[in-house]
Amino acid sequence: MDNVRPSSVRRKAGLRGGIAVLALLLAAGLALGDQKPAPKTSAPPAPAQAAPPAQTVPAVPQAALMTKADIGAFLDGIVPLQLARDDVAGAVVVVVKDGHVMFEQGYGYADVKTKRPISPTATLFRVGSISKLFTWTAVMQLVEQGKLRLNHNVNDYLDFRIPATYSRPITLRDLMTHTPGFEEAIDDLFVPAPADLVPLSSYVKAHLPARIFPPGTVPAYSNYGAALAGYIVQRVSGMPFDEYVEKNIFGPLGMAHSSFRQPLPAPLRPLASKGYFVASGPPGKYEIVQAFPAGSLASTGDDMAHFMITELNQGRYDDARILNPLAAEAMQSRQFGLVPSMNGMCLGFYEESRNGHRIFGHGGDTVYFHSDLHLMPYADLGFFVSYNSAGRDNSAVEARSYLWNRFLDRYFPYTPPAPALQLTSRADAADVAGSYISSRGWRTSFMKFASVLGEVHVHANPDGTLEASGFKSLNGEVKTWKEVAPMIWRDVGGQSRLAFRRDPSGRWEIVTDFPAVVYQRVPLLESGWVVETMFFAIGAIFLLALALWPVAALVRRRYGARLQMAPADRMVRRLVKLACAADLVVLLGWLVFLSLAGREPGSLTDRLYPFLYLLMALGIVGVLGAVVAIYNGFRSWVRHERWWWARVTSLCVALAGIGYLWIIFSMNLLKVGRF
Repeated sequence: MDNVRPSSVRRKAGLRGGIAVLALLLAAGLALGDQKPAPKTSAPPAPAQAAPPAQTVPAVPQAALMTKADIGAFLDGIVPLQLARDDVAGAVVVVVKDGHVMFEQGYGYADVKTKRPISPTATLFRVGSISKLFTWTAVMQLVEQGKLRLNHNVNDYLDFRIPATYSRPITLRDLMTHTPGFEEAIDDLFVPAPADLVPLSSYVKAHLPARIFPPGTVPAYSNYGAALAGYIVQRVSGMPFDEYVEKNIFGPLGMAHSSFRQPLPAPLRPLASKGYFVASGPPGKYEIVQAFPAGSLASTGDDMAHFMITELNQGRYDDARILNPLAAEAMQSRQFGLVPSMNGMCLGFYEESRNGHRIFGHGGDTVYFHSDLHLMPYADLGFFVSYNSAGRDNSAVEARSYLWNRFLDRYFPYTPPAPALQLTSRADAADVAGSYISSRGWRTSFMKFASVLGEVHVHANPDGTLEASGFKSLNGEVKTWKEVAPMIWRDVGGQSRLAFRRDPSGRWEIVTDFPAVVYQRVPLLESGWVVETMFFAIGAIFLLALALWPVAALVRRRYGARLQMAPADRMVRRLVKLACAADLVVLLGWLVFLSLAGREPGSLTDRLYPFLYLLMALGIVGVLGAVVAIYNGFRSWVRHERWWWARVTSLCVALAGIGYLWIIFSMNLLKVGRF
């Protein structure tokens, strides 16, 4: 579902490629009566928290006149080029303005083999985590009816208990702002086929993630949290979730070509676009999302236009109303943010302000489909785009952002103000340099390994600018950031920002323009480059040691020498060989798992557990073997009668054994459970 941006992160082959794909699969008692709807004016509505102050637009270049013809000519000059360059099969783009569809167009193919063209009114796209907006809308409908309260403990609405890890309970508001504090959960997020689906009640009970942050404190994007909210809707409403949405949202809005159901209802199946890694390759299977309230929606561009018009019209579409203005306004108002000048979370939507305007919306990713929905309420404008292919190097993730940014630059041009001189930039840059990992990740399971290897490393340049790995421009180069306010850094070539703040424990953390995650400082020994270097160095030592033992035997045979060792020493030597082999197999096993995991929808399921339990068993054997190797290294070093080369070799293997133990235990590689 939604991928946590750095929006321009590029996929790499091998281990880091696997981590990147995991990141992809990885793409409240609100007093409504106390809030008044904002009239439609040229200013944004008053938020629940102070909105970012970038609302006054300075002198700007001349904006193009927004007409259907101009939008068509503009998009025709970009989208077909993107499809050809990035090996993407097709896309749909919809623009709504002043309560009407101003422009909607399909590009490319829904089925490359049959050359079936994309229709904005009749081709269904998988919109990924944009599905959550319908789940949150359903929650707010029940809040209106007094059946749910945003600030109540979610346990009040469940038939199972979320353990009280922290004194403060999780609320629906926490779920809607992605602050329940859950660890990431991706096992069974997708399943291979409809037959593998289990009831929503079974999924949320069996896949409850660990609680790793106090609720309401740390944003950590959670698909499980959205699925849990969908289950609450199902329980409180008394009807299956997909049926509830059809009756209370799709029906009133005339969204006749939209469904959460998997497989799709028979009349809609021929209309669904196929999904692709690349257009030049074969299509993939229809992706089956087990956490379906978080990401199973299939919809057309035109149906999404109905939803955008409804949101821009405070819950009303033509004569139908699905939310009252107060509830609609609450969903669009800022509810949580760590830095006032940076984007924050609304109730389900997230802010994505740009070009001096307040904008909010949501993105969505499956393995194949990549979508974005953007709303500018005071301009009465909505923009939806979806690509049916990941594209070469997962380029569709970047293509959608590029398209939207160019659209804004054409019709809402903006010249960023010149940054004020920050005399402390060099000191500030040096202070925040280091390694950071996403709050959306793992801390207690073996997948902590993936979180650490997916780190962002911040480097301070001599001139006081910063570079942060993972945040890249379209040309693939790491962005350079300049301090424009105390601890606020802006991309030298654009408008993206990073803010650094200290968490309650005093550690630095990074707040980005994507407000559903933060990046938290990690100690040096748990930084990705240290862990990765140690991982491969240990593996190389074990491999070299195994290779040198037969070489040594051949040398002794060549010169007629015999290995003179006491029986006990000979036994220890054999055990060390077995230890090196076991440890090497374990390291290679994790390397294969992380490199291949998530390459196909539905691959991260319970079916992996036999392999993972085998790795855990070998890991335990490896731990015992590492202890033997450490013991042998100590004995060899203190026994001066042994040949110096044997002593050095034994010492290196012993050090590798120490490193192996550190990786195994610090990365939780013996804790095979839900992930």
